[in-house]
Amino acid sequence: MARIFCIANQKGGVGKTTTTVNLAAGLAKVGQRVLMIDLDPQGNATMGSGVDKRQLALSVYDVLLESATIAQALVKSEKCGYDVLGANRELAGAEVELVDEERREKRLKLALAPVLDDYDFVLIDCPPSLSMLTLNGLCCAHGVIVPMQCEYFALEGLTDLVNTIKQVHANLNKDLAIIGLLRVMFDPRITLQQQVSEQLKSHFGDKVFNTVIPRNVRLAEAPSYGLPGVVFDPAAKGSQAFVEFAQEMVERIQTL
Repeated sequence: MARIFCIANQKGGVGKTTTTVNLAAGLAKVGQRVLMIDLDPQGNATMGSGVDKRQLALSVYDVLLESATIAQALVKSEKCGYDVLGANRELAGAEVELVDEERREKRLKLALAPVLDDYDFVLIDCPPSLSMLTLNGLCCAHGVIVPMQCEYFALEGLTDLVNTIKQVHANLNKDLAIIGLLRVMFDPRITLQQQVSEQLKSHFGDKVFNTVIPRNVRLAEAPSYGLPGVVFDPAAKGSQAFVEFAQEMVERIQTL
């Protein structure tokens, strides 16, 4: 039975998509069966998984509108080793089309039910805003992984996200919890980043993952080749950190 995790942060540009595709590739590398769902209309996680969003016959949009099943819409990313339920610009219209529909925030949860036994992990890349799309992700997830930079504004964004998760937990999904905070784009030479990192650890304790993802040029280059860094350059420091993170995730879900 798959464990479902949203990669979410209401602050933009913190590396949500980079975290999603590299964690998916890292988990595949350590022998896990993974489905990656792209809930962002920009489709960056789709493109970053070696799947051309412009060529998708069916996407997560069709799944949310119940005109296709996940089994029909998913694409196997041979290069990356995991399955992709992709997104493209059409998804932006789903917000408007779902407004008057019943069970609109549970569409993804219902669609996932028939395929959960086929995977060990389902990873959902959420858009930065708290939209109907993000809500669909949060309603079906067992937990949230929060990638964040060790900067002052990131702490403010985290407060907003924690409040959102509390509301969803109270009203829509009793299983939802923050699984952990992942420190990304980390540069140990910057004193402020070290200070914020220590603040996180003192405040959130073991909710902060042990793995730290360093700032890494190869991770930043990888999307232009349509691949996660873990596949594009497995020897890079950032790629190795994501494989370590994947192993930490496998260990952590055994204790959940």
